[in-house]
Amino acid sequence: MGLASLFVGVSSVSPGLLWAEGGTGPATEVLLTSRLPRTLALALAGTGLALAGLVLQVLVRNRFVEPSTVGTTESASLGILLVMLLAPGLPVPARMAVAAGFGLAGTGLFLLVLRRVPQRSPLMVPLIGLLLSGVIGAVTTFIAYRTDMLQSLGAWSTGDFSIVLQGRYELLWIVAGLTLVTAVFADQITLAGLGRDMAIGLGVNHGAIRALGLVLVALLSAAVIVTVGIVPFLGLVVPNVVSLIMGDNLRRTLPVVCLSGAALVMACDIVGRLVVRPYEMPIGLTMGIVGSAAFLWLLTRRRGHGA
Repeated sequence: MGLASLFVGVSSVSPGLLWAEGGTGPATEVLLTSRLPRTLALALAGTGLALAGLVLQVLVRNRFVEPSTVGTTESASLGILLVMLLAPGLPVPARMAVAAGFGLAGTGLFLLVLRRVPQRSPLMVPLIGLLLSGVIGAVTTFIAYRTDMLQSLGAWSTGDFSIVLQGRYELLWIVAGLTLVTAVFADQITLAGLGRDMAIGLGVNHGAIRALGLVLVALLSAAVIVTVGIVPFLGLVVPNVVSLIMGDNLRRTLPVVCLSGAALVMACDIVGRLVVRPYEMPIGLTMGIVGSAAFLWLLTRRRGHGA
């Protein structure tokens, strides 16, 4: 999939052409300044969002949640909008920190609401999350409307990797570090997902590990949103499909989830490049179609098994 991403696009780039140019021609320049950074960004973003969904599902103990369905993504978007309005000159790492802080606050608000609402069905959890996401998204849209920022909001909130060039994606390498941190604490996060009493009984600091997991989710989501925008449903689809095959052990499923997330994002991006060639469809659109269909399938499948 990675090789296909390197050689699919409007500009002609192929192994034969690169060989003929001897590494100094236009095709080589396109490969190094656009295609290779874009492919790396796709892999890192897919890894980060799939991992964020996996960690969140383990901690919340519900398979129907991910950052874009619990208010994390919308809260991070609100943070970025406020930065654009109040401090437009803020460096990119600082923007990511603000987005992560807002994302963490949104996730915390979701968990707080979740505690106060009786959960008679597993479907109540994503329903609450979608309602909260809608409210936060409406607030963000209202602020953008009142400040003439609707066009800017729409431009960067839709996931789009066509803007990725050398020097404009490197923030995503933080995903690699966060993935290593998740791998180190994978067993503790799995135990924390069993519940407070069970985790404490097994010697795990439930509060600290839960807080760590939520910070990881917020940072992973913010890094992707700041760099390429919102890619919906990825963190929902990939962990669910992997869990159906391999179970719920975080340490065992983590590498498969990361690789599958990267592969799915690359596949959706390649489809977006080919469907309306020589133009492109944003990956937010292609992933939204695939993800919403998969979400409906998962809902009907779980309901059928529960019946």
